Amino acid sequence: MKTELVQSLTENFEAHAQQTESGVEYWLARDLQHLLGYGEWRNFKTTITKAKTACEVSGHPVGDHFVDVSKMVDLGSGSQREIEDLMLTRYACYLVAQNGDTRKQQIAFAQTYFALQTRRAELIEQRLLESERVSARKKLSATEKELSDVIFEQTGGNQNFALIRSKGDQALFSKNTQAMKAQWKVPDNRPLADFAPTIVLKAKDFAAEITIFNAREHGMASESAISREHVTNNQAVRNTLLERGIRPESLPPAEDVKKVERRLASEEKKSLKNSGALAGEE
Repeated sequence: MKTELVQSLTENFEAHAQQTESGVEYWLARDLQHLLGYGEWRNFKTTITKAKTACEVSGHPVGDHFVDVSKMVDLGSGSQREIEDLMLTRYACYLVAQNGDTRKQQIAFAQTYFALQTRRAELIEQRLLESERVSARKKLSATEKELSDVIFEQTGGNQNFALIRSKGDQALFSKNTQAMKAQWKVPDNRPLADFAPTIVLKAKDFAAEITIFNAREHGMASESAISREHVTNNQAVRNTLLERGIRPESLPPAEDVKKVERRLASEEKKSLKNSGALAGEE
């Protein structure tokens, strides 16, 4: 396929991309029909039907990717008529292309175009999720530091903070810290939280925040009182998770958060370097 044609097709596909109010990118099926070289709507509808089946088989909700809409079109007489249309996500467009007539150059282009676009979106989503987890881990560290300070300020000592935190883990996981470290294969010299999934990090943080608030609000002056409060809060958070079908101790471990943090920092460094190189070329 010639470079000029590829550039032209790319511009056409991107020109027809639209976004919902929530920022979801979509294409209208009537526009995609012409972009893919289909003259008849009924023929293109057959391809869309195959794409919907493929979407269902892949385990994705069809209604999330193929949304029925309608629009008014002008007729030669000056009147208007309502016709059916669909909003198609990037993934839906990819499936349509995969089920299209491969003899068409537009189809061959679209298969690659939407595959790359979908993969790019997946990579961005993955990076955002990893960043969220790193942020959650940092937030938990800050909250636990504050809890340790509160214990010292109100009781005159915080030498038992590690024990208090361990009791919180027992309440949250219904297993002690060492048992969870063994289950998740966490090295002895590393904190359990470094291998916890984001939802567990946020659960632990929420329980600790409540402990801090109540310890100050009620002027708790003994480590035993704060310890009981922390156990109660972790148990309450656990109950909430269980009610929503989430059992903390049954979740798989996440990747070492330190490795994730280093990878994100390296990618950011490369991105800045590339941006600087491009700026220098301008």
